[in-house]
Amino acid sequence: MLTNKDFSRGLKAGIPIGAGYFSVSLSFGILAVSYGFTWWQAVVISMVTVTSAGQFAGISAMLTPGQYFPLLLSQVTINIRYSMMSVSLSQRADATFGKLSRWLLGFFMTDEIFAVAAGEPVVKPRFFAGLTVLPWIGWALGTLSGGLLGSILPPMLMDALSVALYGMFIAIVVPVAKKEKPVLLAVGIAALCSCLFTWLPGLKALPSGISVSLCAILAAAVAAAIFPVKEETA
Repeated sequence: MLTNKDFSRGLKAGIPIGAGYFSVSLSFGILAVSYGFTWWQAVVISMVTVTSAGQFAGISAMLTPGQYFPLLLSQVTINIRYSMMSVSLSQRADATFGKLSRWLLGFFMTDEIFAVAAGEPVVKPRFFAGLTVLPWIGWALGTLSGGLLGSILPPMLMDALSVALYGMFIAIVVPVAKKEKPVLLAVGIAALCSCLFTWLPGLKALPSGISVSLCAILAAAVAAAIFPVKEETA
């Protein structure tokens, strides 16, 4: 049976996610303004996409007009994992989770929201709806704050703050890479490929969207080949 308690419980579970998203999207807002976007453009991007890595790659690709295919390729490569998460979570969806609700709420799928929702024995629509509210608001408000700050801060200070987004990625990756050899290998290969695409004469001419996608695919393919996941036998 669905009650308002499900929504309230989801709302409470989303508080720490929303707080974290505010700080991360603050950096995105500053970075977007430093790239030449207006504060309201940055907010619209955050409100209709809700993906940190995807937004970072997206605004980088949008700096070069006409790069529609690289932009599409990079977004598909970065965000395809959300499709897998949605498929996985749909197996735990409550019977009252209708098709329309799945379409609407699937928009809010992120790594952190998936992690919390996956801990539920049965995912109810009101719980999932409550879970998504504060993360989405936090992501939009953080971008708004960063965009407004980026519009008034001195260029030197804005450039310094714009590196915070890179620091966020490092903070996420390094602790896992220290424990997991496959992750460390994938990170090393991706970093090497990124350097090659940045410095080599032939490769550096490729659009950023394509280079990001190729780095991710190559790193994942090599790591999967060296450290394959063994299938469990029944």
